[in-house]
Amino acid sequence: MSVIARRALLRFIAASPVFAGLGPITKALADEPALASAKDALDIFELEAAARKVVPPAHWGYLMSGVDGDVTLRANETAYARYQLRARRMVDVSKVELGTDLFGMKVASPILFSPIGSMRSMNVEGEVAVGRAAGTKNAVQIVSTQSSFSVEQVAQARGGPVWFQLYTTNQFEVTKKLVKRAEAAGCPVVAVTVDTPSGRNTVTATRLRRDDTRMCSGCHVVDDRGYPRGGLNTKPMFADIETQGLGLTSASLTWDFVKRLKDATRMKVVLKGIEDGEDAAMAVKAGADGIMVSNHGGRSIESGRGTLESLPEVVAGVAGKIPVLFDGGVRRGTDVYKALALGASGVGIGRPYAWGLAAFGQAGAERVLDILNLELRLAMVGCGARSIKEITAKTIIDRGPLAR
Repeated sequence: MSVIARRALLRFIAASPVFAGLGPITKALADEPALASAKDALDIFELEAAARKVVPPAHWGYLMSGVDGDVTLRANETAYARYQLRARRMVDVSKVELGTDLFGMKVASPILFSPIGSMRSMNVEGEVAVGRAAGTKNAVQIVSTQSSFSVEQVAQARGGPVWFQLYTTNQFEVTKKLVKRAEAAGCPVVAVTVDTPSGRNTVTATRLRRDDTRMCSGCHVVDDRGYPRGGLNTKPMFADIETQGLGLTSASLTWDFVKRLKDATRMKVVLKGIEDGEDAAMAVKAGADGIMVSNHGGRSIESGRGTLESLPEVVAGVAGKIPVLFDGGVRRGTDVYKALALGASGVGIGRPYAWGLAAFGQAGAERVLDILNLELRLAMVGCGARSIKEITAKTIIDRGPLAR
């Protein structure tokens, strides 16, 4: 029996109430052989399972952790259940176009790679492999300030412009150096992370790090407990910057930062981490060119609120004056559809492409886009939406707030 057929049979049996509670079936699923290649993955959850087999515990914890009890992380994923797709019939969907324009970049679909730092922890080629995938699939890639490779290296791998995610630091002169470097590398957009002003409590990451039997000092600078210190001087974007006393974020950040940043760069300034309608209106007033609704993948504060629940009020807050991007908990093409229907212009993914990268490198990241774009296209066909512009709030049904 083929691997795919055996997997399908086991899942069918496991889902049947007749066989509910049978431990051997659960064990058989857990013991399933690894995927032979990225193209064999039927959904992104199979890539998650494949990645889990090869990523060591500490690195897996870094990727999968939320904060406190991971309530917000889970809320990001479950929020999509509030909405249903409104199926329409007898619409000519022989031609469906996923292409769109994001800040002047014409891309193959609205799905983009959100920034994740230190991606060599997933695969030795890290952000460079993701860059090649983004170039092959004509997708937006946002490169983290904490990238394992420089923005120049990633842009070269993509064969075109990437966006730059900016941590504001606590020294504006350093911030300007980072911004000028990204601008010189051809970045058209800087996405400023504003949702982590002063530390976070990543319990799951710490717990899994305890389970890792490797010696961290083999590839990290460690503290007196033997845990990685992760100093900024180890990151390529800080190679020529004095990092003594430098902080990655600033707890004193206020709205005047937007003007200071816009005065320092020609790039479009997008504020990443806005979750409130009032903040959205203030961002417009401050001069932001765009907003990205995000809670750092459930890694900022334990608000208990999924980003999809924040999206409608942020869209209302900007009143159509600037584009609204979005990320958080996307696991299916139907999730992308729902975010677009609620007003997002582009939808970011994080952990899913990291799973693909960890399991199969560039091919895995590409496969994640292929899967989600296929699911998105099929959702559009079913709802009679022939272009991204035709995905509106009228094409989904709001069931009301979820009970938690």
